[in-house]
Amino acid sequence: MQFQFNTDSSVMGTANVAERIETMVREKLARFEERLTRVEVHVSDVNGSKHGADDKHCKIEARPRGGRAIGVTGKADAVDDAARRAANTLVQRLERHFGKSEKHSHDPRPDKVIDG
Repeated sequence: MQFQFNTDSSVMGTANVAERIETMVREKLARFEERLTRVEVHVSDVNGSKHGADDKHCKIEARPRGGRAIGVTGKADAVDDAARRAANTLVQRLERHFGKSEKHSHDPRPDKVIDG
């Protein structure tokens, strides 16, 4: 799984933000790793130097093999919290996505055997 991290300049003031977020997102998505070709994370601070409620945004886009991209957004007062919220939402979306595809690609029912 390829991982890409993007940020605006106002977020990079936090030490090791890219490393922390990548580690956390990879841990949360570990069980889907073989099914994803790429994960892209973009964090931003909507207000820049001003502070405000939920002004840190984290957008995560995951690309399932052979499928359309799935994107989510998390918002919080801190970058790490926004990333955690987005990652949790993405896990739920991927569970639904892969759960549906597994339900529709099950093995055909075996023929019934009648004991006689």
